[in-house]
Amino acid sequence: MPAAHGVAVFNELTSETARQRLLTCLHGPGWATAVLAGRPYPDVESLLATAYRFGLVLGDDDLHLALSRHPRIGERPADASREAAHSRSEQSGVDAADADLAKKLQAGNLAYEKKFDRVFLIRAAGRSGPEILLALTERLENDPAAEAGVVRDQLAQIAQLRLGALIDELSAEVA
Repeated sequence: MPAAHGVAVFNELTSETARQRLLTCLHGPGWATAVLAGRPYPDVESLLATAYRFGLVLGDDDLHLALSRHPRIGERPADASREAAHSRSEQSGVDAADADLAKKLQAGNLAYEKKFDRVFLIRAAGRSGPEILLALTERLENDPAAEAGVVRDQLAQIAQLRLGALIDELSAEVA
């Protein structure tokens, strides 16, 4: 089924159901409210663009809530939630059997958390473990203001990916 069908289904969901589904993409109530306010969306591109745009300007409360739902890179959550399933899938490029990489990611995560007082977040989908480690190392050089912008961009990209998957699921439900 084309994504247009999924967008049509998304537009027709009750506000509460749509909110709950959006919160699995990015756990920020203000973000979800902003995205919901744009309904009805004419197409998937405008929905994803809106989601990204509001991800870039997340308020601090939404940012902290969203980050609290993301595991450290290299740590895959075991629970059965939709968010956990997204994280496991997105981090599939990190080879859990590579002990040296795991050790370096763990050290990098700790250094990042010490410097920025939050979990290191990156759109891991489509990136290998070494690519993620390189980005982590480079981002440790950022100042807090620059890094806050990078984090919002990464969250917005993750939200877009997850929202695209949600639209695909909704399309399949009407097939």
